[in-house]
Amino acid sequence: MHHPKQGISGLSVAGLLVTLGIVFGDIGTSPLYVYKAILSGAENITGDFVLGALSCVIWTLTLQTTVKYVIITLRADNNGEGGIFSLFALIRKKARYAYIFAIVGGCALLSDGVITPAVTVVSAIEGLRFINPGIPVIPIVVVIITLLFAAQQFGTNLMGKAFGPIMLGWFTMLGVLGLAQVVTNTSVFAAFNPWYAITFIVNEPNALVLLGAIFLCTTGAEALYSDLGHCGRKNIRVSWTYVKVTLILNYMGQSAWILNGNATFDCNPFFGIMPGWFLLPGVIMATLAAIIASQSLISGSYTLISEAISLNLWPKVQIKYPSEIKGQMYIGSITLFLWVACLFVVFYFQDSSKMEAAYGLAIVMTMLMTTLLLANYLFQKRTPRVLVALFLTVYLTIEFAFLLANGMKFMHGGWFPVMLATILFIIMYSWYQARKIRNRYLKFSDINEYIPIIQDLSQDKSIPKFATNLVLITRADKPNEIEHKNIYSIINKQPKRADVYWLLHIDTLDEPYTMEYKVHHLIPGTLIRIDFNLGFMVAPRINKYFMQIVQEMVEKNEIDHVSRYDSLKKHNVPGDFKFVIITRLPNYDTEFPFMDGLIMDLYEVIKHIGITEVKALGLDTNNVVSETVPLVVSTKTDAKLKRVP
Repeated sequence: MHHPKQGISGLSVAGLLVTLGIVFGDIGTSPLYVYKAILSGAENITGDFVLGALSCVIWTLTLQTTVKYVIITLRADNNGEGGIFSLFALIRKKARYAYIFAIVGGCALLSDGVITPAVTVVSAIEGLRFINPGIPVIPIVVVIITLLFAAQQFGTNLMGKAFGPIMLGWFTMLGVLGLAQVVTNTSVFAAFNPWYAITFIVNEPNALVLLGAIFLCTTGAEALYSDLGHCGRKNIRVSWTYVKVTLILNYMGQSAWILNGNATFDCNPFFGIMPGWFLLPGVIMATLAAIIASQSLISGSYTLISEAISLNLWPKVQIKYPSEIKGQMYIGSITLFLWVACLFVVFYFQDSSKMEAAYGLAIVMTMLMTTLLLANYLFQKRTPRVLVALFLTVYLTIEFAFLLANGMKFMHGGWFPVMLATILFIIMYSWYQARKIRNRYLKFSDINEYIPIIQDLSQDKSIPKFATNLVLITRADKPNEIEHKNIYSIINKQPKRADVYWLLHIDTLDEPYTMEYKVHHLIPGTLIRIDFNLGFMVAPRINKYFMQIVQEMVEKNEIDHVSRYDSLKKHNVPGDFKFVIITRLPNYDTEFPFMDGLIMDLYEVIKHIGITEVKALGLDTNNVVSETVPLVVSTKTDAKLKRVP
């Protein structure tokens, strides 16, 4: 079993073009609203104010995006995969509490995925008001967002090919428009001096509010790390050089335009720097870039959820693969959730300036969690402690300042992504903990004790035959152990006679793309165990993989695949397979400690989000029997009945 790792990892012109289309949509559309947000928080628009704000933007992009993400974080790749859950998978064995950071970061990133499409598309369409002030923005936005979500089920193969050239055009446009303004006022070059940023933060009365607006220039940095698996480190690093130059040129151009006395507190300098004749093409390009940025966030949300499922942080949901491209997937339940939440943001906030107030708080929480996980990773990689301490000091200081700044937005809309992230956190935390609680009550037995019973049962003609091949899923990590519930099902619940008993064990590895299996002949020809070793990015299509293994074993003469029923055996008819899926349910008199009981109650509710284990394992429902057995827990009653005459 081998998974061909598609995708682009080597440096190439095609790779760079695809990277522009996939990775930089979110950060690349920031110029649409960053300066608009800065101006709306200003008290006086002076030369020092403009240069200070520009200096903050330049140094935020440099320290936060270039140094933290492009230079340091991209090194933490898990066999080519990036993102907060891949980082968690790298360190989880040695860092016991890392799952909390991963869950908080993942939930915040998902809730950010709701606001990004809304704020970018609304900001782009609002540009039409420069052409016709009475144009209805909200209906146009609703149509665009609805079409974007509806298109997901068909895969983005066709759209994806156009993304790279469009984004190349977009970044080139940003650079050219910015440069045209920079030549009218070259004093903006002074902003490269960080002293302007420092004095701005110290002296500006609204510094905290303004930092919340400035932070929006780096919101796509986390998405950049998540897309590592799609594009590869070299392509991201090289293309970022071009992206950063054009972004800074555009911010400098907007600053020059403001310094030339054109700005008001409620204007949008992004459209202000465009010549009148270019406004319509500019709005069209901005809309296309906003759609591409939204697409990246939606695809990123799918990847995030599929990783969360593999790491037992989310219920198993239906995942479809509309095309053969690596990373292309479609999750209907997540699409519906994002679409509804996105439309709520559009209808509730209406205006992009109100959405900017809600934007940023969730993403800075993700960045903080990445910093903590990354410090753990660097520590485990034996990076000198002084360097890890320096990294933590610098980035916790920067990000706590941004968290404080974005915290000011809480009452102005910041509550929405926090509320969304909290709901997602409750789901992920409860699911993860419930799994641990259930594992506490897992009971294993030495399989050697049961080998004589299984051998006798297999040949006991007084028991009607259940199946030629009986297949069970086992959670026992050691080949010489068997899960108590499997023994209970085979022997106690209803004795099940079969010719061959199969035990399948699925181990999800911390590497993304491993596809291996091992065979253990516990009773040759009668009891066989298969260990699947699957990476966390591999879909567990167990039915398909199991049949492949059976075929390979038949070809090597390890097993006889022919039916054991005399009439069918004569005609070489293949044997039948029956899967038994066993669910452990708490008994009525089960008593959990209060907190465990609460988590188990939540688990029972959350379970309904997901699909059944039969569907999750890709099994054919025609040959599956579902059973329930008690979750064996110590019960509270010590009372005994007294017999009376």
